[in-house]
Amino acid sequence: MLGKFFKKPADDMGGRVPPGQTLTTRFPVLTYGPTQHYAPQDVVIRVTGLAGEKTLTWADLMALPQTTLTYDIHCVTHWSKLDTTWTGVRVVDLMEHLQLEPGATHVMQHSVGGYTTNLSLEDFTRPENLLAHTFDGQPLDAEHGGPLRLVVPHLYFWKSAKWLTGLEFMAADQPGFWEKNGYHMRGDPFIEERYDDD
Repeated sequence: MLGKFFKKPADDMGGRVPPGQTLTTRFPVLTYGPTQHYAPQDVVIRVTGLAGEKTLTWADLMALPQTTLTYDIHCVTHWSKLDTTWTGVRVVDLMEHLQLEPGATHVMQHSVGGYTTNLSLEDFTRPENLLAHTFDGQPLDAEHGGPLRLVVPHLYFWKSAKWLTGLEFMAADQPGFWEKNGYHMRGDPFIEERYDDD
């Protein structure tokens, strides 16, 4: 696959490129199951578990502050894409409207189609994380998780769930879909936490 679309960086570009990654100018599509197609007005995020139960509609999310951020993203399948620009609701802004119980330490992301992936609360609430609806100034394509996905740029990109439908707050870490199937529970690309034995 190296050549026209992928290239090995000459170095880590000042710490931006994790070990084992190749750079791409494309945005490869990698998905478990079929691409989900639905309208923005059908977006519903359900907050459950160790939190005050809440349902957020597309209109609710659009009424929150909107933020545009640019950062690098890294896929466990060895590609990295630099300087990607996203717009959406920062997780820290969303959290101002949620009430967590004292024992909440982790969150499970739920998606259309039954996909799940886990995050620690510390990883989830970093200021750069977005519930993103726009990529590079355009509405996020369905193939890349539109209308709404989470973007967690400091971890491998399977931790940024496409077609987000729910946030379940938990008292302990639990594996989601890929974690049950051999991927790492955290997924830090800079120390190559790709698989459960890394």
